[in-house]
Amino acid sequence: QVQLVESGGGLVQAGGSLRLSCATSGRTFSSYAMGWFRQAPGKEREFVANINWNGGTTYYADSVKGRFTISRDNAKNTVYLQMNSLKPEDTAVYYCTANPVVVTLTHVSYWGQGTQVTVSS
Repeated sequence: QVQLVESGGGLVQAGGSLRLSCATSGRTFSSYAMGWFRQAPGKEREFVANINWNGGTTYYADSVKGRFTISRDNAKNTVYLQMNSLKPEDTAVYYCTANPVVVTLTHVSYWGQGTQVTVSS
């Protein structure tokens, strides 16, 4: 069992930055791929970014490419999402996820509880 706890959400003005963190339990963090999803009010949950077990491979949704950076620190059992140049359309609840091998919309074993990000115009 893997528990995921997100933090770092909040209210920020457009153009600002936030860094989300996701702390995980257990000693097997480095064996999991990690990812971030988000869900805005009235919209479906969407993929944001993923990262493989050692951080060597990352993938981003087109909507965040060049603005967001996913990273991980296996020594701290933590994955991060650095969000720069935030836009009002980035407003959503952001979820941390974990899965063996790779995280995609259809391949997620564990979800965090989510953290709210609100970007004001």
